[in-house]
Amino acid sequence: MEQPLEQASFEKPDEVRKGDNWRMELVRLAGGAEVGRITLQPGWRWSENVRPVAGTDLCMAPHQQYQISGRIRVRMQDGSEFESGPGEITSIPPGHDAWVVGDEEVVAVDWQGASVWAKEQSE
Repeated sequence: MEQPLEQASFEKPDEVRKGDNWRMELVRLAGGAEVGRITLQPGWRWSENVRPVAGTDLCMAPHQQYQISGRIRVRMQDGSEFESGPGEITSIPPGHDAWVVGDEEVVAVDWQGASVWAKEQSE
């Protein structure tokens, strides 16, 4: 089956997830691709703002993303860390915490883990 020609926009997402200091717009494309735009406000930290929604100690979503603005620091379970900023592409495996550095909002486009990021766990 041939995939159709498609066009999508974060201005008309298929799903929106949001909480204190964060928002994610998710668009779904034919063939199963899901792409999210994640916006994080200064003061955001995964372990404080998303952990209650996700129900895990660390973020277990894998990420491959392009960062548009702001700076974010990521710490893996093993203690290794890095900081990324605008124009950078990152690949972050499951098992991490992350937080906004400074006073500029972080905006990133994620094409790997967006479908599960900040998704409420069913009981």
